[in-house]
Amino acid sequence: MITMYGIANCDTVKKARNWLAEHGVDHAFHDFKKSGVPPVLDDWIAQAGWEALLNRKGTTWRKLPPDDQAGVTDAASAAALMRAQPSVIKRPVVDWNGRQLTVGFAPDTWAGLRD
Repeated sequence: MITMYGIANCDTVKKARNWLAEHGVDHAFHDFKKSGVPPVLDDWIAQAGWEALLNRKGTTWRKLPPDDQAGVTDAASAAALMRAQPSVIKRPVVDWNGRQLTVGFAPDTWAGLRD
């Protein structure tokens, strides 16, 4: 089963979910706000890297105190922040049935993964 992780009211997640629906891709959706950050966060960090998962361009990151931002220096500190503030995770994160993990909405990449 393909699983998309994100926040339901995120514009990028909405676009991504629409893309999946338009292309007939059946998937489950895990909302960080309702269900929390899944235990597989450490696996995501191992696969994609904490730098790819941490959204430093988003509002949540920009609103963090400078000391909190400066404290994110490695995978452990990034994971702690992502668990405490799920909105700093770049969205969507998609587990393509265990075959691949993607971070962000990338229709060109997704086209080859949807089957």
